[in-house]
Amino acid sequence: MKKTIHIIGSGFSSLAAACYLAQAGYQVTVFEKNKTIGGRARQLKKEGFTFDIGPTWYWMPDVFERFFGDFQKHPSEYYSLEKLNPAYSVYFGKNDFISIEDSLEKIYAAFENEEPGSSKKLKEFIDVAKSNYDIAIKDLVYNPGVSPLELVTPKTVMKLNQFLSTIKRDVRKRFKNNRLAQILEFPVLFLGAKPSDTPSFYSFMNYADFGLGTFHPKQGMYQVILAMEQLAKELGVCIETDANVTSILVDNGKANGIEIDGEKNYCDLVLSGADYHHTETLLKKKYRQYSEKYWSKKTFAPSSLLFYVGFDKKLKNVNHHTLFFDVDFDVHAEAIYDNPAWPEKPLFYASFPSITDDSCAPKGKEAGIFLIPLAPGLEDTEELRSIYFDKIIQRFETVTEQNVKNNIIFKESFCVNDFIKDYNSYKGNAYGMANTLLQTAFLRPKLKSKKVENLYFTGQLTVPGPGVPPSLISGKLTAELIQKVL
Repeated sequence: MKKTIHIIGSGFSSLAAACYLAQAGYQVTVFEKNKTIGGRARQLKKEGFTFDIGPTWYWMPDVFERFFGDFQKHPSEYYSLEKLNPAYSVYFGKNDFISIEDSLEKIYAAFENEEPGSSKKLKEFIDVAKSNYDIAIKDLVYNPGVSPLELVTPKTVMKLNQFLSTIKRDVRKRFKNNRLAQILEFPVLFLGAKPSDTPSFYSFMNYADFGLGTFHPKQGMYQVILAMEQLAKELGVCIETDANVTSILVDNGKANGIEIDGEKNYCDLVLSGADYHHTETLLKKKYRQYSEKYWSKKTFAPSSLLFYVGFDKKLKNVNHHTLFFDVDFDVHAEAIYDNPAWPEKPLFYASFPSITDDSCAPKGKEAGIFLIPLAPGLEDTEELRSIYFDKIIQRFETVTEQNVKNNIIFKESFCVNDFIKDYNSYKGNAYGMANTLLQTAFLRPKLKSKKVENLYFTGQLTVPGPGVPPSLISGKLTAELIQKVL
């Protein structure tokens, strides 16, 4: 008789783990509290517009290929990808921007055009970043974070300085041009920490950005979730939605089921891909590994204020991904990490998937996603959301030299309170726990419970960290640990 595994949550890490465990011969059921699967990567459809609610960037295609390859599949069997050119543009002021195109040679030229002599420095930086990427993907991120020795390999010993310095220090040492430095510091924001707190080794994100490029799955990132759902079901996984888990059942120190709406569902092992902190609140206090004090002292990645906007016309002077760095980067970062508060002048990011993909908006119209990174745990009110929408739209109009306010058909928002309500997210964080030096690898919350037998965790608060590709990897790592004991 097959061993049974119940998985809490249906985000990238949960679905990945479900696929690996079903392939290994277990009977797997995924329980999702919301009406649709995907966790933070859900989808909004309204009046003919389609928006990705969560992740909008498809980076590190090799990780997706490796995931599907583990099942003798390829992403192209489930969804089609388009490499974006430009990958994104960064605005620094009115009609003042730098575009990052789809090859290293074009990017070197853009840097050289901005600052003579910078292309040579960028080549040197990217060579190191590529080396870091190869080590990260081949030697490090596919380790389960159970021992410090996982970080000790002949290659990483040679890279010790890359763990002791920071991204900001390395970038600013090479590039005096503030605009170019900010472009190089931007990718580590996906890791949820300030460039000044992120080890230099994480420059591998710069290689993911410049070297591998940015892609768009036709019909949006949610197609990846649907692909994983299809694969999971092909492997025999059962998925139940509208199934809010209210407690994890423990008998004699061993997890043996979950409770949903007062009904007990027994199993041989429980795996949670839900928020790690929330998952432990489903246990009696004596079974929790990490105290409230522990969580309160950790550096969390930002939350976000998001707007999903339908425009009744096509927009100009923007690309699929557009960053607005026309205000002080460091002042906004301070409002996220050092003195948590709503930033007076926020940086923001905008995505217009309908520029690339006609399926995202009705003909002649534009779908816009706007994101302001915020400190987790901030007060979140409709009034504040409205104030900040006006702030960024006014700046958007000025910087891109077009009027759009009167062309808004509708707007929906999502912020701290929604992250808490929909995802049980600790303080409403959007990206999990930041990858700082003291929150890397074995220093992150563990995949396996130390206090409850047959209870495991996966996702962006554990190993290897925040982001979609790391979530796929996290699911694989947890599944491999489970196969060793069950």
